[in-house]
Amino acid sequence: MNESPASSSSAIEMNDSLEAISVFRGWKNIFFAVLLACLLLTQIAFWLINLRIVQAPATTEPGVGSPVAVATAPGKPASPAGETSKPATTGSGFPGSLFGGLNFDRVARAVELLNGVLVVVAVLLAASIFFGLMVSLVGRLGGLNHVSRAFILSLIAVVLLVPWQLLGLNVLGVTWTPNELVQWLPARSASFWNTVIFYLRFTGYWAAIVLLLLLSQARTTRWSKSILRRLEII
Repeated sequence: MNESPASSSSAIEMNDSLEAISVFRGWKNIFFAVLLACLLLTQIAFWLINLRIVQAPATTEPGVGSPVAVATAPGKPASPAGETSKPATTGSGFPGSLFGGLNFDRVARAVELLNGVLVVVAVLLAASIFFGLMVSLVGRLGGLNHVSRAFILSLIAVVLLVPWQLLGLNVLGVTWTPNELVQWLPARSASFWNTVIFYLRFTGYWAAIVLLLLLSQARTTRWSKSILRRLEII
């Protein structure tokens, strides 16, 4: 017997839904890879500055390891009139090495560019998962539990990646600016708790967002497998 028009139409709609799911899943994987790469690069930039491989400019706040605080140390004569101190270098701490061509200005520009890419790509990732959720819902393909959780996790990632501190709010985003890092550096070793807070801010927060993205990616993988199992493809 020939298939009924209704079943044929249903099969065509399902095929269209599967093709749409394939498109959104492919772009989702691309956005996920770009996000991980940008996050890795920002963390490398942090360690380059934190380990003084790339020398950050000295802060000008007195009393926090600044040149103003150490210029008149007791027992040391003041600098003669007309003699100027050497400005803080912004070049690499290891000239001639692998990082010899880097300096703080270049790293700062790279971090600012990466911050913009992170926020934009995170929004695109959440949007691709959302459209996949809609197609799966309309096409009744299944796996809604997994894709819904993945969408919520991606939304949380977007919220955490936005640099809220730049908007004057008391909430810190995962993304940081080089000037912000320079302001945090003097208090890094002031006390044990300051050290803990410093690394939680620039490394722990970063690790949390990476884990969040990995969980979202794992959920979308389960979603794809659930669709295939429901359609008895595997």
